[in-house]
Amino acid sequence: MPPCRILHITAHLGGGVGKVLSRLTAESARRGEGWTHVIACLEAPEKSQFVDHAQAHGAEVLVCPDPAALAARIAAADIVQLEWWHHPKVAAWMGGDPWPAMRLVVWSHVSGLSPPEIPPEFAALPHRFLFTSPCSWEHPRLAALDGEARRRIGAVFSSGGFDDLPPPPRRDPAAPVKVGYVGTLNYAKLHPDLLDYLAAVRLPGFRLAMVGDPTPADALMAAAKARGLAGRLHPLGYSTQVVAELATFDILAYPLNPRHYGTTENALLEAMAMGVVPVVLDNPAERHLVRQGETGLIVDSPRAFADAIQYLAENPEARQRLSANAARAIRQDFAVGRTADRLHAHYQTLLAEPKRGFDFKAVFGAEPADWFRACQGREAWRFPDGATTEPLPPGPHCLYERTKSSVFHYRDCFPQDPRLARWAGRLEASR
Repeated sequence: MPPCRILHITAHLGGGVGKVLSRLTAESARRGEGWTHVIACLEAPEKSQFVDHAQAHGAEVLVCPDPAALAARIAAADIVQLEWWHHPKVAAWMGGDPWPAMRLVVWSHVSGLSPPEIPPEFAALPHRFLFTSPCSWEHPRLAALDGEARRRIGAVFSSGGFDDLPPPPRRDPAAPVKVGYVGTLNYAKLHPDLLDYLAAVRLPGFRLAMVGDPTPADALMAAAKARGLAGRLHPLGYSTQVVAELATFDILAYPLNPRHYGTTENALLEAMAMGVVPVVLDNPAERHLVRQGETGLIVDSPRAFADAIQYLAENPEARQRLSANAARAIRQDFAVGRTADRLHAHYQTLLAEPKRGFDFKAVFGAEPADWFRACQGREAWRFPDGATTEPLPPGPHCLYERTKSSVFHYRDCFPQDPRLARWAGRLEASR
């Protein structure tokens, strides 16, 4: 493939997006293909880790570029890749003045199965629209796409690889098993009936070690205490040494909310790469990451969850087999080189197509409230244009996030929009 100038437009370089983009630039430099990567961050990064990594490997990082400078970069790029998860800053970029013609790839970092959903008209708009998990095809409106629109849609897992991890540790098969969880500690991510799953476990002395920001865990701990289950939770707090924590775990309990918006689930993959055996729920994203009985166990109820924990605790040989399989499969299948190869295949065909302009307003509308509501799918009815005093019934947990592209996130980014202010107040009152 000839040298190619790629401009990535992203809200920021944090979390999983920051890791994969910084690792992709490093992989490009390692291959010596003469590519150039420019990453335009539409808001200032809170941490410099991934910015520094990208710059150290030859990428140029633009922080909050002015419209004229960004337009010039778009015009000069061979390919523009939009890192999309319905962030307000990206919505504002899409809803601004017309941009120069471009070859556009949209890489969606949410599944779209729950809010924020992916409007089918948006998926059909760019030269290529890439899911970060094949599970996105399970949305009926996306599955209904056909013809030319469907041909331009693909799936590329957003993995930056695991070359930086140490080898999986040798675990003592005779020692008591340790079960842990790593990730967000609120019910937008965790299953709302998590305590039912924990209560069902029959393993003597069972406790779930939980690594994550302790602030969201307060409500969870209070609920556990009210049910007499506080002893089954062991919050470890936020850790900058997650790999060291994973080295102490035998089993990863990963019971996520069926309506979570994740796809590649890097916390799950990192644990598996370290040989931690996952027990996951039968959710769309997890089904594409864990191979039942080969790299982990997939369950569908509290009782099945408890049976899986018991089985792994009582069968160290099976636990060791699953551990070795998981570490080997993840390190191979989700290597950054695999991610790069899959993206490059799309770039190769895309370079033969002409640049063109895009009217994002035709899909998302003209105002911030329109942009927000365009991705609410089945929950859009909660956000009417007119004022109403009718009580709003409680909604799914994902709607109440303070960030994560929620109405509160949009309200805070666009405080001048009266509909967003009204919707946020009405939703808050429904809790």
